[in-house]
Amino acid sequence: MTGLDLSSPVAVVGTGTMGQGIAQVALVAGHRVRLYDAAPGRAREAADAIGARLDRLVEKDRLTAADRDAARARLAAAEHLTDLADCTLVVEAVLERLDVKQQLFRELEDIVVEDCLLATNTSSLSVTAIAGALRHPGRFVGLHFFNPAPLLPLVEVVSGFATDVSSATRAYETARAWGKTPVACADTPGFIVNRIARPFYAEAFAVYEAQGAEPATIDAVMRECGGFKMGPFELTDLIGQDVNESVTHSVWRAFFQDVRFTPSLAQQRLVESGRLGRKSGQGWYDYTDGAERDEPHTAEPAQAPAYVVAEGDLGPASELLALIREAGIPVREDEEDHGSRLVLPSGGQLALADGQTSVEFRDVVYFDLALDYRRATRIALSASQDTSQQTLAEAVGLFQALGKDVSVIGDVPGMIVARTVARIVDLAHDAVAKGVATQEDIDTAMRLGVNYPLGPFEWSRRLGRNWAYSLLDDLHLRDPSGRYAPSLALYRHAYASDKREGSTS
Repeated sequence: MTGLDLSSPVAVVGTGTMGQGIAQVALVAGHRVRLYDAAPGRAREAADAIGARLDRLVEKDRLTAADRDAARARLAAAEHLTDLADCTLVVEAVLERLDVKQQLFRELEDIVVEDCLLATNTSSLSVTAIAGALRHPGRFVGLHFFNPAPLLPLVEVVSGFATDVSSATRAYETARAWGKTPVACADTPGFIVNRIARPFYAEAFAVYEAQGAEPATIDAVMRECGGFKMGPFELTDLIGQDVNESVTHSVWRAFFQDVRFTPSLAQQRLVESGRLGRKSGQGWYDYTDGAERDEPHTAEPAQAPAYVVAEGDLGPASELLALIREAGIPVREDEEDHGSRLVLPSGGQLALADGQTSVEFRDVVYFDLALDYRRATRIALSASQDTSQQTLAEAVGLFQALGKDVSVIGDVPGMIVARTVARIVDLAHDAVAKGVATQEDIDTAMRLGVNYPLGPFEWSRRLGRNWAYSLLDDLHLRDPSGRYAPSLALYRHAYASDKREGSTS
């Protein structure tokens, strides 16, 4: 089955930012587009705004003048819902209220032709619940575009409980014909992106609430060590703290207050204080004129150790051994397997974050997971009050000798990047096991929807079958609230490594 024929008119109901963006996408793809808004005159204003954006595309040589003129000729403002009667696709982008959306689609159902596809751009409501108001819910589907719709490639095509396969397929192919990258998913709270992305924010806030590190340091570690484009605090300031918190609460409530999705009290206090981020001038950071930029904690220079002893396999951090040698620091290898760690001249140990705490062991410093240890420019270290200053200094000096800035944080199990990635991997495995989406679509959604450096399953394959499960299991022992309890799907994935040697999937 193919998408809509270009001769088919498309309607967009609701002419805010998202509605205008979706209309522009359909228009540039070659469709006739009709805009409708319940507020008198709003549709005409939106058409003018879209026309102005088309002018800017011409100025930037991204659209020819002829194509702009043709697109403008295909765009019309509708005064009444009945003007949409012959449309074969109606996309709704109105207020995020179930009753408002249901009433709109009840009215549309009596107006549009029988084979018209009805779609909602909702990001937080149930597609199934909206369709529940319809006599023929089989033609109803979610088409969740990401803002700004003309620029971001991802579209989540969401099948409600009663959505016909043919309707979902037609919506999927239409999005693809419009130059987008569609991913198919079931109707679950948060769909793919907003469900699986929750730990990116939640774990950063948890580390902050535990006084493990301040926002600027956590953001820097996530960017410069984890490889993420933005840190959680700066990103939520950009999105708007009220918007991000609202999505978190929506997913949490929809999952019957599942502890894995528990909102942050610190973020709630931020919203209550009116510090909503860039749009209000203050959020986690101060954006007022003249405000000083918050800088991450960076350790003072320390002397590199004379040598290190490698015991066991460093797993995801094995690349460090080559970097240490390249820095001119001798690496002695202990053939006996005492675990996965580096032993420093002081006798202290350096180990990759594993969900345990430094205080549990004598003189251990943990280092965080990096996307790429060679390219990372910052490494976080975690130490307890019982860690000797000599061991910590040698650990700092070692990573500085590798050309890294070093941030020393509190004794936080799982540290920052490691616990975040482990939880994202867990939610992704859980989503596949519950039929939300395929591994491929989840990886695509997280890379394109929120610009992650790797999809969750790409991370999982790189880190090994047992890594995420082992880290979360350790965390769960130290915080038995259920927040870190590995899913059954992740347990099965990890256990399978015992049965299928050499498997890396």
